[in-house]
Amino acid sequence: MTSSSPLAVEATGLVKTFGGTRAVDGIDLNIPAGTVHAVLGPNGAGKTTTIRMLATLLRPDEGTAQVFGHDVVRQAAAVRDRISLTGQYASLDDGLTARENLVLLSRLHGYSRAAAANRAEELLAAFALAEPADRLVKTYSGGMRRRLDIAAGLIITPDLLFLDEPTTGLDPRSRNDVWTMIRGIVAEGTTVLLTTQYLDEADRLADRIAVIDHGGLVAQGTSGQLKAAVGGGTLRVRLAEPGVRPAAEQVLARAFGDCVALDADPVALTALLPEAGPAGAASAAQALAELSRAQIEVTEFTLGQPSLDEVFLAITGNPTSVDTRPTGDPE
Repeated sequence: MTSSSPLAVEATGLVKTFGGTRAVDGIDLNIPAGTVHAVLGPNGAGKTTTIRMLATLLRPDEGTAQVFGHDVVRQAAAVRDRISLTGQYASLDDGLTARENLVLLSRLHGYSRAAAANRAEELLAAFALAEPADRLVKTYSGGMRRRLDIAAGLIITPDLLFLDEPTTGLDPRSRNDVWTMIRGIVAEGTTVLLTTQYLDEADRLADRIAVIDHGGLVAQGTSGQLKAAVGGGTLRVRLAEPGVRPAAEQVLARAFGDCVALDADPVALTALLPEAGPAGAASAAQALAELSRAQIEVTEFTLGQPSLDEVFLAITGNPTSVDTRPTGDPE
C-alpha cells in the first residue's frame, strides 16, 4: 500500500480517562484503506477502548479521529454508515438457529423478507455454516459461533470492519478458519482493524502493527520493520533439566538485561541479543561460557532472527505481556 492511498482511519492524540486512569494516552493511528492493521497489546493496554472511540461508542476526552474523512464525534452517523464492529464475544441469540439469527439481523438492517433470506443463505455458504444452519446456536462450538458472529457483522458489507480479539479462546484449527475468512474479507476491499493478544495472529495477518502498552503507542510499522528496529538476533537455549532454568535465566539476564523470555518448553529459554552479526555471535558465545562455568548443562542452542515475541519483549521489557488468556481489555 503506497503512501498516496486513502486513509481509512486517521487518529491523533486520542485520550480516554476513566476515573484517575488514562486508559488511552495519546494514541496516533494512520490506517490505509484496503489493509489489515493489528493493534497488539496485553490485557488492559487500551486496545478495546481505542476501538470503541473509533467506532463512535465512546467519546474521546482529547484528540481527534476520522474514519474515511468523517469525524467520529461531529459526524458519528456518517462513520457508522461505513463500519461494522464484531466484539470479543458473540452477540447472538442462543435460542435461535444460525439462519434465524442472520435473517432477523438482516431484517433489522432494512432488508425485505426475501432479501433477508437470500443474504442469510449467502453468508451461511461463505462461512461454511450451511449444513448446521438450522441447529440452535447454543449447540455450536466456539469456532462456529465466532464464524457466525463475524458473518452477522457482514450483513451489510462495511468499508471498515473492527474485529476485537476475534479468535480469543479458539482452538488452533478454528483460529486458522477465522484467519482465512479475514483474508477473504480484505480481498473483497474491506479494511480490517484487528485487536489481538496473539503475536502470531498479528504477524500472519497484518500489513502493519501498532503495539500499545499502558495506554500508549510504543511502536508501529510492518512486522519486518519492527523486527529490524530491534537490531539484534536471538539466542535460544535448551537445558538438560528444567530445575536449572531459573539459574540459567539469571545468567542470561546478567549478560542481556531484561530481554530473556521463558519458552513454553520447560527446559528452554530465549535471549534477545543487543547486536546482530559477529558481535551478536560473540556475546552469545560468552553467555554460553558463563552457563558452563555455572555448571548449567546446555543440550542445544541456536542463533536466529527475532520473532515478534522477542520484538515485544524488547519494546516493552515484559516477556509475558501478551498471552492467550481468554479475557479482554477493561473499558
